[in-house]
Amino acid sequence: MWKALRWPLFALLFAIMLLMAALYTQLASDDTTDDSTEEVPVGQLPHITPSPTLEIVEPTAIPTVEIAPGETLLKPVPGQLTEALVGRISKINPLYAEFNPVDRDITSLIFEGLTTINQYGEVVPDLAERWEVSKDGLEYIVAIRRDVLWQDGIPFTSADVRYTIDAIRDPDFQGNASLAEFWKTVEVAVIDDYTMRFRLVQPLASFPEQLRMGIVPFHVLQGYPVKDLHKHPFNLTNPIGTGPYQVESLLSIVGKGEIAGISLRVAPTYRQRPEGQTGYSIDRIVFYTYDTIDQAIAAYVQGEVNSIGQIDTDKLASLRGLPHLAVYNTTLPAVGVLIYNWNRDGIRYVRDQRLRQAFAYGMDRVGAVQRTLGIKAIPANSPLIPGSWAYDPNAVYPSPDVNAANALLNTVSFESPSTPEPTPTETGSEPTPETAPPDATPSATPEPSATPEPVRRSFTILVFDDPALTALAQDLATQWAALNFTVTVEAVDRATLRQRLEDGDFDTAIVEFSFAPYADPDPYTFWHVGQAEDGQNYGAMRDLRLSELLQQARRETIGINRVYLYKEFQRLFVERAPALTLYYPVYSYVTDDRLENVQVGFITTPADRFRTLQDWIWAAE
Repeated sequence: MWKALRWPLFALLFAIMLLMAALYTQLASDDTTDDSTEEVPVGQLPHITPSPTLEIVEPTAIPTVEIAPGETLLKPVPGQLTEALVGRISKINPLYAEFNPVDRDITSLIFEGLTTINQYGEVVPDLAERWEVSKDGLEYIVAIRRDVLWQDGIPFTSADVRYTIDAIRDPDFQGNASLAEFWKTVEVAVIDDYTMRFRLVQPLASFPEQLRMGIVPFHVLQGYPVKDLHKHPFNLTNPIGTGPYQVESLLSIVGKGEIAGISLRVAPTYRQRPEGQTGYSIDRIVFYTYDTIDQAIAAYVQGEVNSIGQIDTDKLASLRGLPHLAVYNTTLPAVGVLIYNWNRDGIRYVRDQRLRQAFAYGMDRVGAVQRTLGIKAIPANSPLIPGSWAYDPNAVYPSPDVNAANALLNTVSFESPSTPEPTPTETGSEPTPETAPPDATPSATPEPSATPEPVRRSFTILVFDDPALTALAQDLATQWAALNFTVTVEAVDRATLRQRLEDGDFDTAIVEFSFAPYADPDPYTFWHVGQAEDGQNYGAMRDLRLSELLQQARRETIGINRVYLYKEFQRLFVERAPALTLYYPVYSYVTDDRLENVQVGFITTPADRFRTLQDWIWAAE
C-alpha cells in the first residue's frame, strides 16, 4: 500500500511546499522588500513579465494579430494599457527628462515632486504635506509626508530633497541650465528628516510649483560624481522612484538588442499609501516606442497598441472609421501671438494705442485661425491659457468692424517722426532694479532714434516656415490690405526666426509663447518692460501699467489677490492691444473608447494626461 501511495503523497507534499513558497513570496511583495531592488531585466518582445504586486498571474503575452482594414482592433488585456510613444527612451530620471517627451512621460509615472498640480493648474501637495509662507514672501517652511517609501522600501526624507537640489545646482550638472541657475539663488536648509526651509532672494508666488520637480533617491545616488550622473545605470536599468508605477522590464527587439519599449506596474510601496489603496485598475502600462508618428499610427491600426501618447491633428484623418476610436483634445500650454516691434522707426505708429485698437477692430482673428489652422488650434483672446485658475473668459477683443477701424486710423498721424500716445499709458511704478534694464525709464514710448526711418504704411510679418502658419500670416496680410496697408509675409526656418526675434530684426512677427512645463500663469518674461533686453519681450513692448500688474502678481502670495491682478492684466491687454493674441495649439490623445474615465483637461506637458490615471478602467464586457 505504501508503494501505491508514496508518489501521490510526494506530489501532495510538493504542492504544499509550492503553495507555502507562493504565500511567502506574496507577503514579501506586500512588505516591499527584495524584488524591487533588483536591476530591471531587459526582456524580449513581445513577452512581458507578470506583475507580482497583488496576485500571482500567468504571463501575459502580446499577440501578433493580423487584421483587415475596418476589422475590430485587438481586444484589450484586462488591467493593462499598451501605448505608442514617438521617440526613444534615453534617461528615466526627472533631472534629465525635460527635453525628451518620451522620458518625461515615463518619469512622470515613476517619480514625484513635493508638489503637483490639479485640473485647474493650482499647486497642491504631493510628497509635501503642507507649506507655510512668511509675510514677506521670502521664506517657505515645507513639511514632508512621513508615509512615503521609495520603491525599494527605504523611507523618503528631507535628505532626498536636499540631494536632488544640490545635484541640480552643482557646477557639473548636465541637465537644464536655467533650472540650475534658479536653484543657485535659493537657500535650502534641512530642519529635520521631514521639515525643510527655503529662502528666496525676492518674493516669487510661483515658487511652490518649482517644488514640482521629480525627487531622486539620495541613498542610491550618493557619492556618484554629478558630472557623470547623466550616465549612471540608475537612469535606465534600475530607476527607483516614489510614484504609482515602477519599472517591470525594459523591452528590446528580438535579435537587435535596442530598447523598443518599457513595461511598468503599480508599485507595491504606493499601494500602501492612502491614495494608492483604491483605483489603479490599470495595473500594468506598456510603452512601445516608434521613430515616427506614422509608425505609431500603423501600430494602432494593426491593434498592437491601445493608445497614442500624442498625435498631430492633421493625422487624425487616417484613423477615421476605425472602431473603438476615442480622441481627447485640450490646449497645449502655449499661445500664438502677433507682436509688433515698438523699436522699429518705420512703423513707430504701433506705439499709438489708437492704431493698435484699429488693428484689433480690423482683423477677423477668429476667422483667420479657423480658415488656416483648422482643428490644429482654437482662437485665442487672452494672453493666458484657458483652463488655468487665472484665465478670464470675459477678456475678449471687439468683434471685427472695418468702419470702426478706419475711423480710428483717421485719427492717427503717419507723418510725424514720433507719435506719442494720445491717451497716455498709466505709468504705475517704475520696474525695480532687479527686473528692469539699466536704461529703463517710466516713459511708455521709446525715445526715437537720432535719424528716424521714414514712416511707411507697409511692413512684413515674420513667421516660422510652416504651411499653416504661413497661410495664417497671408490671411492677416490680406485683411490689412483692406485698411490700406501693404503687408508681405516672410517665412523662415526656426533657427533664423529665433535669431531675428532676439536681434529685434522684424516689423511684426507671429510668435508662439510657451508656458511649459509650468502651470503658473505668469507671463512676465513675455510682456514685462524689463524683459525687452534678455527675456522674450522681443518687440520691446512698453506699457508700464501692464508691467506693474505682472510684477505685483508674481510677488503676491495670496491666491485671490493674484486672480484679481491677472484679470486686470487681461482686461487691459485686450483694451490696449499691445499685441494680437491669435490661437492656442491643440493637443490630441488617442485611445480605445473601451477605456473609461479618461479625462484630459488642463495640461502643462502631455505627461499630464495621466493625472486621472487612478480612475481609468477597461469597460466590462
